[in-house]
Amino acid sequence: MRILKLLSVFAMVAFATTAFAQRPEEVKTESSEPTEATDVKRPLDGVVEKKLIPERPILAYDPIREADVVWEKRIWRVIDVREKQNLTFVYPEDPFFKIINDAAIKGELTSYSVEDDKFSKPLTKDEVAAMGSNIDTVTTFDPETYEEKITVVRNDINWENVKQFRVKEVWFFDKESSTLQVRILGIAPLIDEFDDAGNFKFTRAMYWIYYPDCRTLFARHRVFNLSGNDAAPITWEDLLEMRMFSSYIIKESNVYDRKIEDYATGVAPIERETG
Repeated sequence: MRILKLLSVFAMVAFATTAFAQRPEEVKTESSEPTEATDVKRPLDGVVEKKLIPERPILAYDPIREADVVWEKRIWRVIDVREKQNLTFVYPEDPFFKIINDAAIKGELTSYSVEDDKFSKPLTKDEVAAMGSNIDTVTTFDPETYEEKITVVRNDINWENVKQFRVKEVWFFDKESSTLQVRILGIAPLIDEFDDAGNFKFTRAMYWIYYPDCRTLFARHRVFNLSGNDAAPITWEDLLEMRMFSSYIIKESNVYDRKIEDYATGVAPIERETG
């Protein structure tokens, strides 16, 4: 009996070895020489690998009851990136408009039409990609045959042409906490339009993004810290929530739905009679 048990054990081991064995031609050998497809680990650009921003979750808004909001006002303002306090918006390595536009084209966030500012008409990725870009025809000549060729070239929008952002926000008083609070509702990049001669015509809004849906995206992108301490990074979500930007108000909710410039034109100087 003992011999039969040993023979059965040896038979099982031999079967398992045969089943899991690989043919010589199936065995993959790693080449010691680097190839183009080999992923080369990038050197560490700093002292330590910074993981705080990618791993940090965002804080959800406190729930607000409708009965606790005893006062509310809608405000529209403009952020001009040419102001000194707003230079972080045009930091060349990761400008704010490039973050928004790339995410809208990839479908990571939803953009809305500027027909109104109530986020009622979503735009497709192709519609966003076509905004700001233009198509030119370039005439070239073959150096050998001198044959004329017309080439169609598409010029994509340059983030440096976006110098302003329109912000829609709501200010409200919460009687539960006895605090005056503000929440950003939407952000719209503004682009300057020029004629064929290069003369400025007007500034128009491209599209709206709904800010509460973009907080997670903004929390993944670092902002250049103007305080001078690179070891204390902040994100776009931090900057906007802490309101670390300079802006001016262009409109508040009113019965005529007018902008401030439509009625606050100033007072004409009084003409005094002489003689």
